[in-house]
Amino acid sequence: MGTLLTRPPGNRRDVTLRPAATAMVWIGEGHPHEMIAVPGVALGEKDVLVAVEMSTICGSDVHTVQGHRSAPTPLVLGHESVGRIIAIGDAGATAVDGAALRIGDRVVWSVTVSCGACDRCVRGLPQKCRTLGKYGHDRIGVHGDLSGGFGTHVQVREGSAIVRVPESLPAAVLAPASCATATAWAAVARAARDHDLEGAAVRIHGAGLVGLSAAAIAADRGAIVEVLDPAPSRLALASRFGAGTLDRDPDVVIEASGHAVAEALVGVATGGTVVLVGSVFPADPVALDAESIVRRLVTVTGVHNYTGTELAEAVVFLAGRGRAYPFADAVGDVRQLAAVDEAIAAASAPGAPLRVGLVPRL
Repeated sequence: MGTLLTRPPGNRRDVTLRPAATAMVWIGEGHPHEMIAVPGVALGEKDVLVAVEMSTICGSDVHTVQGHRSAPTPLVLGHESVGRIIAIGDAGATAVDGAALRIGDRVVWSVTVSCGACDRCVRGLPQKCRTLGKYGHDRIGVHGDLSGGFGTHVQVREGSAIVRVPESLPAAVLAPASCATATAWAAVARAARDHDLEGAAVRIHGAGLVGLSAAAIAADRGAIVEVLDPAPSRLALASRFGAGTLDRDPDVVIEASGHAVAEALVGVATGGTVVLVGSVFPADPVALDAESIVRRLVTVTGVHNYTGTELAEAVVFLAGRGRAYPFADAVGDVRQLAAVDEAIAAASAPGAPLRVGLVPRL
């Protein structure tokens, strides 16, 4: 894939792609994706252009296509990706660790794009920036057409957290890092603010990739972990991610399914912490027994997405102690990018693997 860089007036750089990049555009519920050609992009001063190695289909992508989540159309879905930098804006770009990024670097990047200057960003909540952008969630055209992972390239904008990743780790391990793994890391880290996880009892509701990743991360920190899920096929994976059984009420409950909030609140021990991370889609309201929460001194907190530091820490885990867990097996099916509709159907079918992967070419 060749690139030609020119400098237009202003602070943007034109990048011509030969052959053209392609992106799969979702135009609305009930319609198949449409493939578009993108012959070039205008890179901002600190943007980078990434050639996608693999993207994976997250549950939120499935929910969007099924009409369970609102989304502006047309858009390019996908926010779990790994790829290689092929062009950089005129001012250069830096990774989360402060090192300059270079053409050829293999990277993952945050689902969010933050300004870094608003009150929320300054408070350490960049994932809730006042001018937040999100890959795979924003309408195409506003920030170019390569705005989601379901394409051959992604224009990674200034304000994204970019992390270099090892060449030795499989793409199947790295692509979900920018959603499932980093979110799980953030959830466990939030619990660890209240409890020393060494020897702590941790219950996780939901044996999807977020829940299983949280199980592995908590187990690696010395916790005794139990995973609950109504699907036997998913639950069977839990032991491989460090889970067993609890013989006491949990000090920490991480609700990663979105379907067991009431059970999480009732089941936590006195003085315990409930981390809600799975409630990212519309659902029926949950009754709250405020007296029980108060009398049991329970802390209830929500985690949504993550910071750039948490993404970097999740990658360090995957590259190190995380190798003891079967993250590479999470992607059980890989399809051609052009077959995205069939891939999404496979990701939502009964007995689906934890993730279905998409690659520009098999």
